[in-house]
Amino acid sequence: MPHIFCSWKAPLVALAALSTLAATALAQPFALRDGDRVVFYGDSITDQRLYTTFAETYVVTRFPKLDVAFVHSGWGGDRVTGGGGGPIDVRLWRDVLAYNPTVMTIMLGMNDGRYKAFDQQLFDEYVAGYKHIVETVKKQLPDIRITAIQPSPYDDVTRAPLFEGGYNQVLLRFSDFLKQFAVDEKLGLADLNGPVAAMLAKAKDLDAAGAAKILPDRVHPGPGGHLIMAEALLKSWNAPATVSAVELDAARKKAVNQANAHVSDLVFGKGVSWTELDDALPMPFDTRDATVALAVRASDFVDAVDRQPLSVRGLAPGRYTLSIDGGPVGSFSAGQLDSGINLAELPTPMARQAAAVHALTLQHAAMHQTRWRQVQVPLEKTPAEHLLGALHAIDALEADLVRAQREAAQPKAHRFELTPE
Repeated sequence: MPHIFCSWKAPLVALAALSTLAATALAQPFALRDGDRVVFYGDSITDQRLYTTFAETYVVTRFPKLDVAFVHSGWGGDRVTGGGGGPIDVRLWRDVLAYNPTVMTIMLGMNDGRYKAFDQQLFDEYVAGYKHIVETVKKQLPDIRITAIQPSPYDDVTRAPLFEGGYNQVLLRFSDFLKQFAVDEKLGLADLNGPVAAMLAKAKDLDAAGAAKILPDRVHPGPGGHLIMAEALLKSWNAPATVSAVELDAARKKAVNQANAHVSDLVFGKGVSWTELDDALPMPFDTRDATVALAVRASDFVDAVDRQPLSVRGLAPGRYTLSIDGGPVGSFSAGQLDSGINLAELPTPMARQAAAVHALTLQHAAMHQTRWRQVQVPLEKTPAEHLLGALHAIDALEADLVRAQREAAQPKAHRFELTPE
């Protein structure tokens, strides 16, 4: 399993913003609810199972007590009319409605424009097809909450467009339709185009060669691009930015703030030690992947969805080593600790635990993919006596993996220690 955690470089974190974040979270509750069943629907970009699994892992680690199921139903090459997995109505009945979802996301459009300049007929087909999808699903599941996704960009940022205006401008025309359609049909809306394009532009300024690798074929993002896509989807769901927040005051010898965290056994001396049990885990991603690191640098990902601030005020001047469960995770000045550090950007035991959760997310998504694409669909017209039993067995195995995922996501208490260097 890859060692996944955020950058060692932990910028100062302004704890004054926590009350604002908390107020925002209260005003706009997270969109997913206990008992929800989410189906991610789309083409090959959804079929990559990257932005979808990042989003799933965020939900499981940020809300470890929430019971939400996830099904990944992307199929490469799909348009609003369907594709390699069958016509659209086959896809919807077999790959969406069969799971009785309460939440559905739809990202289509990349293939519908046919990679050429804007064509009114193709646009009209997209509009009619998208409306048919929503109408069909709503007719069968009137209470479903649908998030329409403005399709992720074709990379006309790090490379010159292939024709005047570029293909991404075509996708933006499709996105404009979705904006109004979402209002008309009371759908959720997530923009996975604008934030990724903006990240690419900034990444190009930082490292032009590296930026071109974020969408290596101009269509399918690597993990860095998908991470920013997941952020955009999560923002549309009112995802909270804060994992946990702790503020200690050495002069007053007390914890003065504990948000999504429970501090006990505080001991003050030349340094400070305490036990902490958080309510959530940080978001795992692998910054050893240079394109992931570049995408994070060129975006607001950390501030938007991965804040885990720790502030210790009133320490004597000097540098301090922060250890968790006896293992050092970083060295900081008293001034840095006073201003606040972001634990989510450090190689903590919590980050390693979250990485283990993500590994299980990938495993259960892959198990479903095997069941669906290698057994169910290829054999659905074959008279095989044990087909149904095989499908049930794979479903049971996937359920085992999901249970392990949820168990692995439950936060654990850790012993923190700040010692003078």
